[in-house]
Amino acid sequence: MDIEIRQEQPRDYRETENVVREAFWNVYMPGCDDHYLVHILRTHPKFVPTLDLVAVHDGKIIGNVVCMRSVIRGDDGKEYEVLSLGPIAVLPAYQRRGVGTKLIAHTKEIARKMGFRAILLCGNPAFYKKQGFIAAEHYGIRTAENMYADALHVCGLYDGALNGIAGRYHEDAVYDIDAAAAEAFDKDFPPKEKIVGTPTQQYFLEMVQRKRPVE
Repeated sequence: MDIEIRQEQPRDYRETENVVREAFWNVYMPGCDDHYLVHILRTHPKFVPTLDLVAVHDGKIIGNVVCMRSVIRGDDGKEYEVLSLGPIAVLPAYQRRGVGTKLIAHTKEIARKMGFRAILLCGNPAFYKKQGFIAAEHYGIRTAENMYADALHVCGLYDGALNGIAGRYHEDAVYDIDAAAAEAFDKDFPPKEKIVGTPTQQYFLEMVQRKRPVE
C-alpha cells in the first residue's frame, strides 16, 4: 500500500480529527475524546508542529500522530526534555497494515534530527515493543506519582540517550481532558452510538491500573 507521510496542515484539521475519532470510538472508553485532545494540543505551547504527521493514501488522510514536549525530573536533580507521543490513530479499515509503524518510524527519524533525547508514551506493550520501545522501568523511569507502570514505555533516539536519567516522567496537564468540553466538541461531528464495557475498554482499564510503587 502506497502511503505518504507528511506534516499536517491547517486545511487537514477537521479531516484528521475525524480520523482520530473513528480510530478510537468505543475503544478505550464509551465514545471518544482523543479527537478533542488533538484539537486542543495544536495550540499548546509545548506542541511540536514539525512532529504533527499525517499518513495519506489515495489523497485521503488515514492516520495521524502528534508529539508534545515533556520532561523527566531526574533523581540527580536535573530536568531532561523528552517527547510524549500520542495520540496516534489509524482509521479502522487501515489498521494492521503498517500505517502506525510508518508514522512512528518517521516520528523517531525527525525527532532524532531535531536533537530530542527520547520519546515516551503510555500504551499497549504488545504493539510498542515492536516499534523499538521498552518498559520505562528498565531505566528507572517512573510516573509523576513515582510509580512503575506497565503501560509506560520509552525509546531512546541515540546511543546512551537514557543513561543515568532515572526519575519521574511528567507530561503536561493538557492530557487531563475536560470531559464536558470534549462532549461539547463532539456534537459538531455525526452522531455515533456509545458502547459500554467492550473487551478493549476492559483491557485498557486493567493495563493502566498495573502500577507498582518504587521499593
